[in-house]
Amino acid sequence: MAGRGASAAGANLPALRSHNTALVLDLLRTAGTDGISRLELADRTGLTPQAVSKITARLRDSGLAAEAGRRASTGGKPRTVLRLVPGAGHAVGVHLDRDELRVVLVDLTGAVVGERGAPLDLGAGAAVVVEAVAREVEGLVGGLVGGGVGVGEPLARGARSPAPDPVRGLLGVGVALPGPLDHTRGVLHRVTGFPEWDGFALREALARRLGVAVVVDKDTNAAALGLAAAGEGGSFAYLHLGTGLGAGLVIGGGVHRGARTGAGEFGHQVIQLDGPPCDCGNRGCIEALCLAAVARGDLGEAARVLGAGAANLVGLLDIDLVLLGGRTVAADPEPFVRGVAAVLGARARREGAREAAVPVRVAPGGARGVAEGAAQLLLAPLFGRADG
Repeated sequence: MAGRGASAAGANLPALRSHNTALVLDLLRTAGTDGISRLELADRTGLTPQAVSKITARLRDSGLAAEAGRRASTGGKPRTVLRLVPGAGHAVGVHLDRDELRVVLVDLTGAVVGERGAPLDLGAGAAVVVEAVAREVEGLVGGLVGGGVGVGEPLARGARSPAPDPVRGLLGVGVALPGPLDHTRGVLHRVTGFPEWDGFALREALARRLGVAVVVDKDTNAAALGLAAAGEGGSFAYLHLGTGLGAGLVIGGGVHRGARTGAGEFGHQVIQLDGPPCDCGNRGCIEALCLAAVARGDLGEAARVLGAGAANLVGLLDIDLVLLGGRTVAADPEPFVRGVAAVLGARARREGAREAAVPVRVAPGGARGVAEGAAQLLLAPLFGRADG
């Protein structure tokens, strides 16, 4: 990820102008309100001072950066420091769950500046769901974002759809929902329990309805991206237990989606060959076993099943951390953390691991973590995260 660590890999080539700008923007973002000087930017990106001056001049002209005062230097005159202007652009994040809809508006730092929610039936049909998303997005954005082409704003006759504008108005809308789906094309596959969505081009439908850029991804991938963008480092698994069960995988700092963007179907690994049927068509899936335990109020058993799946991931991918999220975990996190950690600890002891078991924590963000991550689908590329 650009901007993390001692330096970032800049390149003084005209063809990489946007890449270099992203490096600078990310350093401005991580510097916060204290700001960062041009000399520090040059040192940490490897760009020449002249290149940094040109980039920061463009950012100031566009309103993305502003002066944050002066800082004493060792010899010579005080240095001017620059900061990111959080309100210079916004992104919308949508969490489209099986039975509810949550929409957040975030500024360039990822801070939530507005939020709406509504009940939803994902099985009500594409037209109903698309209109519900559009209604909530328009209701949220209308009163909070000024300038630029707003969501749903009509274009002049014959005009093309506006390009996303990071300076005025909206970068776009990120939508996160249960998979499987094709992240690259924004097309849904057979969403577990809702096979009628198979083949629906959700990204195209929402972009046409709203008139802005739209990105679609699985809820677990969006949440994992949001956690990585917020500073969670290394390789980790985000396990989401709500109306379903899935995983978002961050390997080496980037979201791992797989060759066909199908990675993370964690809930549908079979651990009991003669187990109960699952909505996916298999038997004995972790999701079916875990949700059944939750339904009968046995959170300890649900946590043990979740821990078995987590142990498989740890053994397969050698990850550093397991983070738990989703509404079911958020409602009573302690038994899930305790239960999953116990399974991982027992496995580590059986394998004679020299180090302690992989830690287990509740993911920050609470109920809106997926929606915030969905907004990062738009923000991350602006700051040089290609996995957005």
